[in-house]
Amino acid sequence: MRWFKWIFGLTVVAFFGAWLHYTLPQHDIVRVVNTEIQRVDYGENSIFWQSGDVGADGTLSNRDVRFIFTIRPNGRASVYRNEDTGWGWPPYFKLDSSNLQAEASDLISTSADPQWVVLTHYGWRSEFLTIFPNAVGVRPVEGPDVTIVPWFNIVFLTLLAALLWAIGVRILRFRRRRIDPMLAAADREWDEASEAMAEKRRGFRAWLDTWKGKPRV
Repeated sequence: MRWFKWIFGLTVVAFFGAWLHYTLPQHDIVRVVNTEIQRVDYGENSIFWQSGDVGADGTLSNRDVRFIFTIRPNGRASVYRNEDTGWGWPPYFKLDSSNLQAEASDLISTSADPQWVVLTHYGWRSEFLTIFPNAVGVRPVEGPDVTIVPWFNIVFLTLLAALLWAIGVRILRFRRRRIDPMLAAADREWDEASEAMAEKRRGFRAWLDTWKGKPRV
């Protein structure tokens, strides 16, 4: 039973960690090489796409999606979708995907004269599932070696850890003050009831022994 608890606990932690990694903002240093709009047909990966721009019909099985094509400092390509999040999840309240597309287009550069930018996004890139991270912001930086400190993530994770610690402490205190005494009392009552039952069985056996000619103990 203990191994089941460990597996269940690790599974919950893994899913919660993956959810945080997908949802929290990430920062990539890239060079924008192109922006365009492509028609996307939704399939089994529809959970990784937004429902459409705010005010648009979100019930369509396909629609136009903005994309930002970039190159990382190591030469690898990185593609981002550019969709509104609106008032849904995750709570970025992004309503300006058209403006972001214009800003990204204005920052297009070549390898001969690169303009490096920090592109903020959330989500994952998977070629197998055909999913793309969603860009939420872009701004120019001095070069590919600039250091970006994820202050929001640091503050958020610190507050989250403090909240979980506070909840855990209160749960432990509640268990010590209320649940443990109740369990201890139930154990005592069970032991007393078991002892009383055992005493009755001994008395019944002694009574049966008198019918067999044995002395009653």
